[in-house]
Amino acid sequence: MKRIDVLLGLTLLAGTAAAQEPPPEPPASTFGETVEVRVVNLEVVVTDRDGLPVTGLGAEDFRLLIEGEETPIRYFTEVRSGVAVEPEAQAEAPVTNLPELAPGEPVGTSYLVFIDDFFPIARDRDRVLAALRDDLGRLKPEDRMAIVAFDGEQLAMLSTWTSSTRDLERALRDAMARPAKGLQRAAERRSFSGRYGGLRDARTGMRSRSANRSTLDFDERYYAELLEDQVGNMVSASAAALRSFAKPPGRKVLLLLNGGWPYEIDEYVATESSRFVVDPGIQTGRKLYAPLIDTANQVGYTVFPVDVPGQAVLGIGTADVGGERALREGSGVDLQFNEFLREHNAQYALERVARETGGRALLNAQRLDALPLAEAATRTYYFLGFEPTWQSDDQRHDVRIEVRQEGLRTSARESYVDFSRQSEISAAVESALLVGGGPGIRPLELEVSQPERSSLYVMRVQVKLSLPADQVTLIPSADGRVGELELRVAAIDERGGRTDVPVIPMQVRGPATIEPGARVTYEATIELRRLRNRLTVAVYDPDAGTLWASTVEVEPKT
Repeated sequence: MKRIDVLLGLTLLAGTAAAQEPPPEPPASTFGETVEVRVVNLEVVVTDRDGLPVTGLGAEDFRLLIEGEETPIRYFTEVRSGVAVEPEAQAEAPVTNLPELAPGEPVGTSYLVFIDDFFPIARDRDRVLAALRDDLGRLKPEDRMAIVAFDGEQLAMLSTWTSSTRDLERALRDAMARPAKGLQRAAERRSFSGRYGGLRDARTGMRSRSANRSTLDFDERYYAELLEDQVGNMVSASAAALRSFAKPPGRKVLLLLNGGWPYEIDEYVATESSRFVVDPGIQTGRKLYAPLIDTANQVGYTVFPVDVPGQAVLGIGTADVGGERALREGSGVDLQFNEFLREHNAQYALERVARETGGRALLNAQRLDALPLAEAATRTYYFLGFEPTWQSDDQRHDVRIEVRQEGLRTSARESYVDFSRQSEISAAVESALLVGGGPGIRPLELEVSQPERSSLYVMRVQVKLSLPADQVTLIPSADGRVGELELRVAAIDERGGRTDVPVIPMQVRGPATIEPGARVTYEATIELRRLRNRLTVAVYDPDAGTLWASTVEVEPKT
């Protein structure tokens, strides 16, 4: 039950239809910005042995290493206490000051707040949101904030960029009124631990399993794959949020309010039986979290993950264990240790994301001081920019910043990815699935049939796509015109199950002469889990660089 193949059977029917009115253009929206990066900027914090910020350095005091090779610094600006500093004369050929950072002018910070409504319980989430609301007065006039929330299915914008404390307070109140789904996650874990947990010791209530197995069994794999899908959705949603708010001015900070996403899924699941597991069928944490880390580094966000649940005490009061009842049944010591391992697993995810993006994980009690701590860490720093030789090959490149003066430490993002056009389009399709649209995405005329049951867990739907023929690249051929398009399909179900975004090559044909208003149509058979699904279908024309997409809700028959 890894995943239902989204396109198990595919039938394409190409042709021209009678003239029709094209679908209306969607209204303009601020929820989405295109991503185009030519210069890689690094925000570098330098501290001494006591952890205090070091100021007054110049470009000549730094070494920029890409894949271990020193690379020239093209742009350099020091920001000290939120103000761009006038550069001093340099003996060597001077670098260029970032044009958007005028010396002597205040440099604002753009805080994007991502709220996880899927993993935490409302009590924990609302406590963090209330603390954030109380700290809004710390925003400077040049600062701004935007707020989004994700419930496991759709990304909602609660506030676009604004400096208005009143508007942000209203948005945070709205956020606290949204349902939180942590109790559902608790039910899933209890179901796995009980129904799927195998035999249990009568005294401890723990499973009786061999500690020598190094891979997950069938039942453990079931839960691990569910978690893998759910964490993958959260990562994709946070990456989509970054892309949707890619170009605010000043320093860019993501406050990632995280409800406890495991890093190594197989270890998290196997914790119950206290054994070491590396299961090749489950994605590693590095691969699972790559879309968030790579997107943050691409668009220049420093990520401050916020530990919404905080520290568990004897496993009581958390959303994913039995708490007091488990202690009364005599398994408190085991549960306490297992909960510690699971919490460490989830907190390691926060630390890893923060380290690779130049930020800081705000754990336990620090979650209630998220804005003050992020502000303190992002007011004094150095902007270093360089121009890579772009290859569009999806390769990740290691980045290291060194200070020539001994005894100083640096904090900055550790890599960047040279994204291909294919990867950018797949990311745009996922964003359309989570956000419901996006800039530059044209509306796709889409008809979806009533779902038919295919098997116990699978349903089948027929989709019919329609494109304006005069907007598709059709090259003259011996028997008319032919076009090479790509079909992409993405889906997410109500339990957080998700699909990859397959790329299906599509060759379409039309007559030699295209009549005005004619449309090209396609039909496809799609299979999904028999749950409520959010389905996005997209067509990409690589010759014209045009993307059409449409998102629909698919309900199974009762």
